[in-house]
Amino acid sequence: MSVHTQLAPALKAATGIVAAALALLAGPARAEFPDKPIRFVVPFAAGSATDQLARAIGQSITVDAKVTVVVDNKPGANGFIAASDVAKAGPDGYTVLITTNTTHAANEHLFKKLPYDPVKDYAPVTALGRGGQIMVVNPQLPVNSVGDFIALARKEPGKLSFGSGSSSSRIAGELFQQMAHVQLLHVPYKSNPLAVTDLLGNQIQMMITDTATGLPQVKSGKLKALGVSGKTRSPLAPGVPTIDEAGVKGYEMSYWFAAYAPAKTPPAVVDKLNALMVKAAKSETAASFYQSTGTDVFTSTPAELAKFQAAESAKWGKIIKAANIQPE
Repeated sequence: MSVHTQLAPALKAATGIVAAALALLAGPARAEFPDKPIRFVVPFAAGSATDQLARAIGQSITVDAKVTVVVDNKPGANGFIAASDVAKAGPDGYTVLITTNTTHAANEHLFKKLPYDPVKDYAPVTALGRGGQIMVVNPQLPVNSVGDFIALARKEPGKLSFGSGSSSSRIAGELFQQMAHVQLLHVPYKSNPLAVTDLLGNQIQMMITDTATGLPQVKSGKLKALGVSGKTRSPLAPGVPTIDEAGVKGYEMSYWFAAYAPAKTPPAVVDKLNALMVKAAKSETAASFYQSTGTDVFTSTPAELAKFQAAESAKWGKIIKAANIQPE
């Protein structure tokens, strides 16, 4: 028997021991993302447009990826609470902020100091949608058009109030004041559904809110629609004129939704989240949200979202400055 033949079993055993040791050092094999529940953090209350979108996207991902998606509503403080929560979360892809231009384009111009950095604290994932808003009033208010509302507001400066539960809603109202040359009293809320509740109770007289929140109240006859904020009429309310065509020439205000993970989330995980969410946004499961709210499907790559956010921040900053809104 040769020396090689005698050593072969020993060498084989030694190789096996080394391989086992290396496996132990490397630790257990990592499961492919995602393999546990994902938490969607929403800066607005249940029932808001952002909440409805998060649930639609989450439901689609649950079916597609076979993992539970939990929607965690953290309303209040202009989105500060939810945005801060995600900024401080572990960068593993299992915590995602489903938000709007409120936290990632407007707040930095509305407040002197933020508890989060809208750029440095996040990894952009994808845009999710965009759309217009609807101007609604309490039916008890003796107006039937934007022109009627302007005339009444000019007759009683500072007496009519408008509510807002998001930066989109607030800036839409502020821009309306500036362009219509009226003086209104602004009343802030934690979310648009809460403002609508007070509008229904005639505690405030008007608001410009997302279609998802305002249109159902119009269709039920509880609120009166005067105009929509986009460039064109909404297919969901073709009989309602744009605020521009109703007399406030040049008026236009829209909102957008997007998803962000905490900064330092691995690019491979961000890409997987992007693929899941883009697919979900285009799924039949989410289609009912987009169709029923008049929201356009709008998705992107992470890099495209970063570029879009920068452009939107500059645009919102310009609007806020023109409206003479002083940072709080």
